Amino acid sequence: MKITHPLLTKALGLFGATVIRALTGTLDYRIVYHDPLVDPVHPRFRRRGIYLLWHEYLIFPLGVRGKGMTVLISQHRDGELITQVLRHLRFRTVRGSSTRGGVLALRRMLLTHSSLILASDGPRGPHRHLAEGSIFLASRLQMPIVCMGFAFDHPWRQDSWDHFAIPRPFSRARAVISPFVEIPANLDRDRIEHHRLQVERILNQVTQEAESWAESGKRRRGEMPMLRHQPAPQMCRPAA
Repeated sequence: MKITHPLLTKALGLFGATVIRALTGTLDYRIVYHDPLVDPVHPRFRRRGIYLLWHEYLIFPLGVRGKGMTVLISQHRDGELITQVLRHLRFRTVRGSSTRGGVLALRRMLLTHSSLILASDGPRGPHRHLAEGSIFLASRLQMPIVCMGFAFDHPWRQDSWDHFAIPRPFSRARAVISPFVEIPANLDRDRIEHHRLQVERILNQVTQEAESWAESGKRRRGEMPMLRHQPAPQMCRPAA
């Protein structure tokens, strides 16, 4: 059912954000970095980037990140509800995709002065197939890419194209984060595909590492607790 009433959308956004905050607050978050300076919460973080994850693990960062991050939301029918949820969790949002509203989203992104989070195979897949739009944005904006491998310990899975993962309360949540991946400026179509395949390989690699780690429960060299941005007590202002 399509939700169109603005007040209902806002109310459901607040409810969704509250549920996500409560659920993720029970999780045991641990992280391994290839370079900790890629994390926006690091005190020496100075360079914004484009942060990629697979759509199935979209819940993972919502309870621990937000401030200083912008999420690109596609213009499908549920986009406004997702936008309301994210704004309660202190994320900025821009609407658009590589096929609809991409130019407008690109212009808005340039004005945010923040890092960008993309669910790289969303909103319709194929599953774990990197869309070329992320490479196009990185090339045009001259922002490096960071691949974020996320996983939960034996999550519930939805019967959907992405096998969307819902973490079990008080379970393990694990992250493996790549270093910055530089993308050259002004790529043509052939070079976009070359870098798309490269980044897709890295994203799959760090995701598989995180999944094995979450399932095993073993300690990893260099692991640390995942620092959190504190969630806002009320809905933050729209960025645009």
